[in-house]
Amino acid sequence: MKILLSLLIAIIFIAGCAKKDATCSYVDSTAVAPAAEIKQLKDSLDSAGITGAIMDPSGFFFKINASGSGTGVANLCTGIAVTYKGKFFNGKVFDSTIAPQTANFQLGQVIVAWQKGVPLVSKGGDIDLYIPPSLAYGAKPVINPATGNTIIPANSYLIFNVHVVDIQ
Repeated sequence: MKILLSLLIAIIFIAGCAKKDATCSYVDSTAVAPAAEIKQLKDSLDSAGITGAIMDPSGFFFKINASGSGTGVANLCTGIAVTYKGKFFNGKVFDSTIAPQTANFQLGQVIVAWQKGVPLVSKGGDIDLYIPPSLAYGAKPVINPATGNTIIPANSYLIFNVHVVDIQ
């Protein structure tokens, strides 16, 4: 009976470890936006009168509105809770959280520009991200599975305002 119990505990322990490894296998992206996308994004920023945005080496631009304080993002496996608004350069909002709700996820689950941009602020931070297609959804449109309607057309340039509510 003790052997069976020990074997059962060992199996549960091993399964628990395997689950942990399987839940976070994200790898830092080395993606860099093509020069043509960066130029188009910069032109869009200029046309929209957006000044003071800094270019990340990967090719998105950002503005830190509040750096936050406290905990920062450790890696792509870090859990975060955010409020956000996503829109196109024409001002049309395509997605947002509704206060007081937050979106909760591991950083590795989101687009590359978020993976690289969100860690620039800490808990309580607020950042605007200006994103070329290759660091967002690229050449594939984002489709609403319930309706079949396109939410984000292919090759879209996007703006996100992200407020980091919590970091786990």
